[in-house]
Amino acid sequence: MTTADATHESREAGGRYSSVSIGLHWTIAVLLITQVILGLRFEDMPRGPAKGEAFALHMSLGITILLLSLGRLLWRLTHPAPPLPDHYKTWERLLARATPVGFYLVMIGMPLTGWIMTSAGPRPYPELWGVLPWPKLPVGEALAAPSSGFHHRGPWIFWTLLALHVAGALKHQLLDRDGTLWRMLPLVPRGAPR
Repeated sequence: MTTADATHESREAGGRYSSVSIGLHWTIAVLLITQVILGLRFEDMPRGPAKGEAFALHMSLGITILLLSLGRLLWRLTHPAPPLPDHYKTWERLLARATPVGFYLVMIGMPLTGWIMTSAGPRPYPELWGVLPWPKLPVGEALAAPSSGFHHRGPWIFWTLLALHVAGALKHQLLDRDGTLWRMLPLVPRGAPR
């Protein structure tokens, strides 16, 4: 491949994300999907030891997602995303920039509101993964209701964002065939054919 071809390909695909960004993207995605499904299932469980264990797992996953998401945000602020491909239309650019903001609100907001809700309640915060004591936030019950509102609407916001994200990735892969999906796929070497 000539230098001119490589430059054209890089501009066309918009460049590839770093390995750290790709690893965090997919790790958080799997944890979020697991968390949302677990959260929706354990709400309907009858009180008892099984629900307590599901709640402890939910809380551990939530704090793990929060910490990974804060790490991902810090990484993103210090390692900007590759530029968007030149051929993106204005509406595609707007969605490509707005969707990650929405995901960050969910990835940080849902665990934070869950932590606030638990902190406002009478019970101690469960140990993370059964081994690490986790503090309660110094918040009163006044924050519990608005936190609960966002926390319980968050899964639907997440599923909407995920549907948009997947639809966009599939559009670029199957219709546009422009290599956008390649930018964030794990285990694909740089320069791999699209």
